[in-house]
Amino acid sequence: MSIYRLIRQRFFPHLWCPGCGHGMVLNSLLHAVDDLGIDQSQLCMVSGIGCSARISGYVDFHSMHTLHGRALAFATGLKMARPELKVFVPMGDGDATAIGGNHFIHACRRNIDMVAIVMNNRIYGMTGGQYSPLSGRQIGGDDEKSRERSVFATTAPYGSIDRAFDTVELAKGAGATFVARTTAYHVQEMRRLFKQAYEHKGFSVVEVLCQCPTYFGRKNKMGGAVQMLQWLKDNTEKLGSKKLEENPNLIARGVFVDKDEPEYCSEYENSVIAKAHKE
Repeated sequence: MSIYRLIRQRFFPHLWCPGCGHGMVLNSLLHAVDDLGIDQSQLCMVSGIGCSARISGYVDFHSMHTLHGRALAFATGLKMARPELKVFVPMGDGDATAIGGNHFIHACRRNIDMVAIVMNNRIYGMTGGQYSPLSGRQIGGDDEKSRERSVFATTAPYGSIDRAFDTVELAKGAGATFVARTTAYHVQEMRRLFKQAYEHKGFSVVEVLCQCPTYFGRKNKMGGAVQMLQWLKDNTEKLGSKKLEENPNLIARGVFVDKDEPEYCSEYENSVIAKAHKE
């Protein structure tokens, strides 16, 4: 099979900026879907608003382009009505953890069977380069030198003093039963993690650290897409590796949580609906 059967070719070339990491996420996701041989009629993608949300317009299976931060709320309703559908929910960092933060933690808590993809480029790209809850500071800690390396954005011209959410820790704390992280540089790893997330029965979160050369890269003097991808390569490391043990400032990649818990739609069917039918 070919991934071309999975895309709406009439909408290409895409409208993402040159060098944007979102195209890499789309590519890895399409390869994962193709590898799994999923029936397109059983697939649905639900997205909100933002650069990342445009991904739903390029896939040739059922899709819903909804409201900013509300993709998981719409996806929850979809799964409750049609639990047999396989659902992907791509979101940006602001879409998932700012306006959509409440939906995110409760979707994790409920453990509904879907795959949430958080494309973390640490910036609001579509609306002009504002900082997001995942912008944070540069790696290095809270000393004076690190404060000099603040993250800059159009809404933080003198540097952001905000601490960032850790998406992995947030998802773990809220109860997601599959939590993973990768980067746009590690495309084969991303492909594998998407497949693992899909095959997991429950709420799966895959954070993908992405590059945004247009806003984040330019504002923070990180260079173009090639330099930003090199940064992702040099500043992340696999869980359990010696490098990560020796340098805790590196960002860990891999699967952080993979556990079996009752899935919400199944529980609802077997408990609430079954009791209602008895009455």
